[in-house]
Amino acid sequence: MSELISAEARSWIGRSAEPVRIEISRTDIKKYSIATEQQQEKFLNGDEAPSMFMFGALRPVVPMDQLGPDGIAAESFLPDLPLKRVMAGGTEMTFHRPVKPGDVLIATKTLHDLIPKEGKSGPLIFVVTKLRVETEGGELVLEEQQTRIFR
Repeated sequence: MSELISAEARSWIGRSAEPVRIEISRTDIKKYSIATEQQQEKFLNGDEAPSMFMFGALRPVVPMDQLGPDGIAAESFLPDLPLKRVMAGGTEMTFHRPVKPGDVLIATKTLHDLIPKEGKSGPLIFVVTKLRVETEGGELVLEEQQTRIFR
């Protein structure tokens, strides 16, 4: 089973993508809050972002022809893997403080692990990434561990 993941792909474990810098505006928080039907005034006024705001805020804005069949921009950070179909495997998020308008955040994604497994219908590769979001001053805002399953 270990031959499913090449030595080249394994060498990516621990590698981080180029950090992404994002400035949080009150308008962006308001738009997100209205679109997701938030009820609390602090969200609707843009004083604080709802917890899932960061889920989409870090996604790149790309032309339609650069979106995959799932509507998400293709991931260029991962090594080439022999299995190409991708499924969600789970997300764990730890919020250390609210996201506020005026925050300038730095997000860094790291490939944490590649785990080969045998499923009922064949081989699988569990790809585990970790995301760390901090303010420009280094204050921790959010940690996320995401698992995607390639089959």
